[in-house]
Amino acid sequence: MRVRMMLAGVAATGLFAFPAVAEDGQYAPQLTRIVTEAAAGTCLAELMAQPLLDACNAQIAAMSPGLTALGPVETMTFVSAEETPGGRVESYSVKFAGGRTMTWFIGQESGGKFAVVGAGG
Repeated sequence: MRVRMMLAGVAATGLFAFPAVAEDGQYAPQLTRIVTEAAAGTCLAELMAQPLLDACNAQIAAMSPGLTALGPVETMTFVSAEETPGGRVESYSVKFAGGRTMTWFIGQESGGKFAVVGAGG
């Protein structure tokens, strides 16, 4: 099953422009909440910058069933952090109860809202 996720507010060319920061992740609770709510069909305005929220709302009908099929988030393991021109972006290895593991990213936080959230693999 191929699951397409959201990405808004960032040009791919600048996403990982700087070396990784050696520290623990800060955004796991927010990412867990965003993924869980998206599986339930909700885009969280309180955690998403407007361009990301708009992208999420445009995709949620197609995205939610795929996330639901993966099952609940079982574990979330910090992988790395990158400093980008728009701010810190963290990557996590996320294992779902259905057995699939995916790499997710979240970042470019401003005022408690994130400009990028997405997944691949």
